Amino acid sequence: MASLPPNFQQLKQDQLQPFLHDEISVPADLEGNVLITTVDKIYNWSRRSSMWPLLFGLACCAIEMIASAASRYDLSRFGMEVMRPSPRQSDLMIVSGTVTKKMVPAIVRIYNQMAEPRYVVSMGACATGGGPFKEGYNVVSGIDKYIPVDVYVPGCPPTPEALIYGLMKMHEKVDRQSVVSVPWYQKDSSQFVPVPRLGPDIFDPRQVELIKDTTLKAATGAAAANGAAAGGAAAETRGPVELSAKAIARMEEAKRRWRAKQG
Repeated sequence: MASLPPNFQQLKQDQLQPFLHDEISVPADLEGNVLITTVDKIYNWSRRSSMWPLLFGLACCAIEMIASAASRYDLSRFGMEVMRPSPRQSDLMIVSGTVTKKMVPAIVRIYNQMAEPRYVVSMGACATGGGPFKEGYNVVSGIDKYIPVDVYVPGCPPTPEALIYGLMKMHEKVDRQSVVSVPWYQKDSSQFVPVPRLGPDIFDPRQVELIKDTTLKAATGAAAANGAAAGGAAAETRGPVELSAKAIARMEEAKRRWRAKQG
């Protein structure tokens, strides 16, 4: 086994950000009577020591997540033994398993129902990048395309030890936060994520105009190419056709009948 470089420990220490209370020294004769800390330290300690994960699983990674909460690994050591079935009572979402396009709107809707502060752990290769189903027509290439992810846990599936290590990294991230800069205490910092829509493919509602422009350009380009291949004449390009007044009237009549039938 190759030996570690002599400066390995120093490189590791250089990556750590010291806490403010670690930089304050107390005289030796007062160490038994004086305790130095910060509001951030107490606040973050209380939050990371009582995180409640959201209880749901998508595929085989969920079995490993369940095992991490069982007696052999015992998540209760971290104050996380209560996996809540309601997003209103949870502050940690563990996306464990394959994320299909049909499931993405539900995941985003659940994420929006979680109260701040909230965190997301992407567990496994499928949730992180699609896994072995990456080229499939019904699997998204990573949940981070739709909701913000804080910690990635690699593996297919990752072991309970790997998940616990990822949760410990999540705790380290919480410890480094400050009540002065966290987004949920700032004005006009809404973290609402628009729920994706299912059509021929899943898409973000914020990209409707971009999708429309790209689709129309592709359609007009294809029409021009077909016309040139057929006879060399310039092909007629047209944009979206507006509905006629008669068609709109038929749609309104159908909606009226449906509302009457519903009650």
